[in-house]
Amino acid sequence: QVQLVESGGGLVQAGGSLSLSCAASGRTFSNYVMGWFRQAPGKEREFVAAISWSVGMTYYADSVKGRFTISRDNAKNTVYLQMNSLKPEDTAVYYCAAGLPDIYYKDRQYAYWGQGTQVTVSS
Repeated sequence: QVQLVESGGGLVQAGGSLSLSCAASGRTFSNYVMGWFRQAPGKEREFVAAISWSVGMTYYADSVKGRFTISRDNAKNTVYLQMNSLKPEDTAVYYCAAGLPDIYYKDRQYAYWGQGTQVTVSS
């Protein structure tokens, strides 16, 4: 059974940093893409960042480029999202996802999802 378990969310002031983790288990993810998405209240889920598990190629939404960094630890089967210079508009539930997307920012192309972790940025 595939499991993606996020951790690391919380409350932080604007300008601060948080690091999210996504522990993956239940199958081999070596040829998968791992993504981070977020959903704010009243808004649609949106792409944040993605990384190819095998070669580590990364992709970012324009809104987080230069502030967020996605990485992975193959030995620990864990994907990370380091978030710096956080803004109130980054407030959302952040989800980890795994899949074989043709288009990395399309959430519907990811097969597996975590339960989400809340990130709140106060002004």
